[in-house]
Amino acid sequence: MRPLKKTLGLLLEYLDPWLFFLISAGMVFSFSPKTQAQPANTRGVPHLAFTYPAGGQQGTTVTVSIGGQYLNGTVAAHFSGYGLTAKVVHYERPLSQKEINDLREEQQKLQDKRAAARADKTKPPFTAEDEKRSAEVRTLLATRGNRQVSPVLAETVTLEVTLDPSAAPGEREVRLRTASGLSNPMVFIVSQLPEVREPVRIATSSPNTAARKNPDANPRSPRSKSEMEITVPAVVNGQIMPGEVDRFRFTAKKGQRIVMVAHARSLIPYLADAVPGWFQATLALYDERGRELAYADDYRYHPDPVLRFDIPSDGTYAVEIKDAIYRGREDFIYRVAIGELPFITGIYPLGASCGERANFELTGWNLPSNQLALETNGKKPGTFYVSVRGNAQLSNPARIMLETLPGTAEAEPNDRADTPQAITLPTTVNGRIARPGDTDMFRFTGKAGDELVAEVQARRLGSPLDSVLRLTDAAGKQIAFNDDNEDKGSGLLTHHADSRLTCKLPADGTYTLTVADTQHQGGPDFGYRLRVGPPQPDFELRVAPASINLKSGASAVVTVFALRHDGFEGEIGLQLNNAPRGFGLSGARIPAREDKVQVTLTAPFGTGDEVFDLTVAGVAIIAGKTVAHLAVPAEDMMQAFAYKHLVATKELMVNVSGRASPLRVVTKAPLRLTPGSTTRLQIGAQASRSAPNVQFELIDPPEGIKLEGTAKRSGDTVSLVIACDPAKAKPGSQGNLILAAFADRPNPKAKANQRTPLGVVPAIAYEIAPLKTPAAD
Repeated sequence: MRPLKKTLGLLLEYLDPWLFFLISAGMVFSFSPKTQAQPANTRGVPHLAFTYPAGGQQGTTVTVSIGGQYLNGTVAAHFSGYGLTAKVVHYERPLSQKEINDLREEQQKLQDKRAAARADKTKPPFTAEDEKRSAEVRTLLATRGNRQVSPVLAETVTLEVTLDPSAAPGEREVRLRTASGLSNPMVFIVSQLPEVREPVRIATSSPNTAARKNPDANPRSPRSKSEMEITVPAVVNGQIMPGEVDRFRFTAKKGQRIVMVAHARSLIPYLADAVPGWFQATLALYDERGRELAYADDYRYHPDPVLRFDIPSDGTYAVEIKDAIYRGREDFIYRVAIGELPFITGIYPLGASCGERANFELTGWNLPSNQLALETNGKKPGTFYVSVRGNAQLSNPARIMLETLPGTAEAEPNDRADTPQAITLPTTVNGRIARPGDTDMFRFTGKAGDELVAEVQARRLGSPLDSVLRLTDAAGKQIAFNDDNEDKGSGLLTHHADSRLTCKLPADGTYTLTVADTQHQGGPDFGYRLRVGPPQPDFELRVAPASINLKSGASAVVTVFALRHDGFEGEIGLQLNNAPRGFGLSGARIPAREDKVQVTLTAPFGTGDEVFDLTVAGVAIIAGKTVAHLAVPAEDMMQAFAYKHLVATKELMVNVSGRASPLRVVTKAPLRLTPGSTTRLQIGAQASRSAPNVQFELIDPPEGIKLEGTAKRSGDTVSLVIACDPAKAKPGSQGNLILAAFADRPNPKAKANQRTPLGVVPAIAYEIAPLKTPAAD
């Protein structure tokens, strides 16, 4: 974030007068939706853009507005976890231009009728019903005539959400279900604190209430609009419109340690049409005289700011929140928790070995203790979140890691070449860069040709450490070096700051591995876990999208991503775990050396109007042992321009509704494709009056593979020809072919055929034959 903020600061310095003009005019820095941070959306399938408020207190009922697209006909809301129920109470959208024109004509007729009745008593009177209808038309034109809103925000569904007192606090997910399918998930937080909120602004809000029409919405003004009075502790919910600054006041007593935690980017990771891709909130605290006491535009490497302040005297204080460059829109939503809240700033060590009693040191604010003991017996390796309770409230979660490798505790002094700490491989070192400029050195013995992996886990576990790794031999010569290493499984990190290096040791002897912070920072919270030893080949899986919509008997395309570790290149078999009978995966394997594959999920016949929670698992043979991992559901999202992220979600939800015409593969798979030749493929597609001419096209085909000619029907079988270009196809490659089916129907008005989608064919495994080597003379 620092380089980005520095760049933005320079930009603002030069463009400040023009920027102020744009903000005052209600404009947002935006680019073409084709380059923006929104997941792909199938037309007609509901897509959520924001939820407001994005949470509620245990034991209360809250009215929630959800903005998005294709939300008409919403019948239900689905929450992850337990203890939350919802009732759909309202749907609203802006009027179409035709509806606006019709209302204006009606309004003119009513005005003419009123004038005529006043001028001539013989004319039809202007009745109470006419007066009522005139008021209705004025209201509709004033509130639902907004045609400037982005289509992805245009529609609103209002829910009445009831949170049971026993509902566990923390993040949940909410999805809407319509006749067209299940939406993408959005974050919804269950809190323990009382909640307050501003009135919601949606696409049909009156223009007079929009910030761009508010004369007080001036980014140069210390007060932008009336300040909300709150009683702490509380959670404040609000929306930021263009140029807007929100303020709320509270009273506090001398000695209170007030913590203010903002949630903005964490609610909506990537916003469409917003650069740098999210709501970059800032927090500031002011005293009664308007003096700024504290300010934050982030928390360490997190874009969402956190403030802590020791109250110096009894009095009234104001908290201010805004976007860093004064952008805003209906989906610039926030939650700010304020009070003497427990907040963990650091935990040490950052993990432990499975099966041992682990003791941790805690640092932070308003914590009940600086010690935490955990039993890890029965725990499997992985990452876990821990919280503590202080002032009757749960703290923010801290992340720890459990592993099977034996652990080593870092021991000082080890910051000089003549005092390195001796370690025996393989091991995981729990260490800490305890002060600015500190370095930790570890010495081990190795043999020529040994493969070595050294990897830091710090930023991914919540540590502010920006690590760097350096490997040197006994003479001090550098053998390997690494600063940052991208982890594609950490889709929310804005800076992949953890280091990882691999190498083959060049000779027998002793080696030194040095860990440091690239910014020369350090402190009690700068912990790390350093894994050192031979490679541990393994994999993780992500499956996208997290919401899948199917008709009974039909198939849908699902992408499974393989995150391969330490050189693992083997094939990964895929399967559904504990799925209801009749569900199936086609093309269920990730070929060796491939990082992703498109498969198809097929719903059973006879199933309809149900939502299922499914689980995908991957199985591989690694070093002669069977290794299995569950796939993490994810949304494949794109930040502004070209940065793609796999953002993990809590559930893989499948909605089944309606019934489809069956499509099946007749040709035996895998399909063997020969470069320079064609291959015939037969698909079972039942003929019908509504779809007499079924055609097919390949979805994201591998390079060099295409359909040739037109489909030919014989009874209920359609024959296709697949061509393999020898100049482009990759011999020996494997994967799945995905075919979409559609019907061509004549459309006399358009003087062309109308294409109607019929679904996708179950995935067809293929392999491209190796090129033949010419025989020797």
